[in-house]
Amino acid sequence: MEKVVPIIDIPYNKIAKRVITCGDPERAEKIAGRLDDMEVVKKSREYWTFNGVYKGVPVTVSSHGVGGNGASVSFEGLILGGAKVIIRVGTCGTLQKDIPQSSLIIATAACREDGITSQFIPQSYPAVASMDVVAAMQRTAKKMDLDVRTGIITTSGLFYPGMIPSNNRLLSEAGVLAMENEASVLFVIASVRGIKAGCIIAADGPCFEFVGSEEFDHYPEKMAQAVEDEITIALESVIEVEV
Repeated sequence: MEKVVPIIDIPYNKIAKRVITCGDPERAEKIAGRLDDMEVVKKSREYWTFNGVYKGVPVTVSSHGVGGNGASVSFEGLILGGAKVIIRVGTCGTLQKDIPQSSLIIATAACREDGITSQFIPQSYPAVASMDVVAAMQRTAKKMDLDVRTGIITTSGLFYPGMIPSNNRLLSEAGVLAMENEASVLFVIASVRGIKAGCIIAADGPCFEFVGSEEFDHYPEKMAQAVEDEITIALESVIEVEV
């Protein structure tokens, strides 16, 4: 019987060295549709994994679900399966007023407010992207003539605001660009495990606590092109990074 990685149920040594990951399983399937010779590796829980070839280079696409805890299971499993570079593609809420909806952001680092990595390694350990991956995405965005912001984001363990105020307003004043839910987990695990990682996210509007979730227009038509563009940036960049 073939040995598989726990929870995500992928066979060991079945994952390409270059991986694109995202939260939504259906988005993973959409990204995988851009690959040649695409095959389904496994659909287990929120973890859908596909293999294929992009411009002659083997690439894996896999979903990690929402939130740091479940995503950590995905990232660890992908690394066990053979991943050497992982780029997360996703969406975010902005913390800066000058970042309009549908803007793209390349993360250089992430504040560790994820609620999971503090159990993995001391809080003094930074969550930073691989500079190789950041540079590759910047070069690709420039070739595509896209205006992409680059800088620090924050990863929150919360999605909706709770009773305890978050640090988002403070982080906004400190120049942090946006909030999402998984990047710091990816960066920490990747650094500790000795692989390269990056994250590009599309801004779908201000953070909920800045505007209120009931008034939030989450999926306008103009987000569609932003998502397509970030997928292209991720695919073009992941095949460029040396592994």
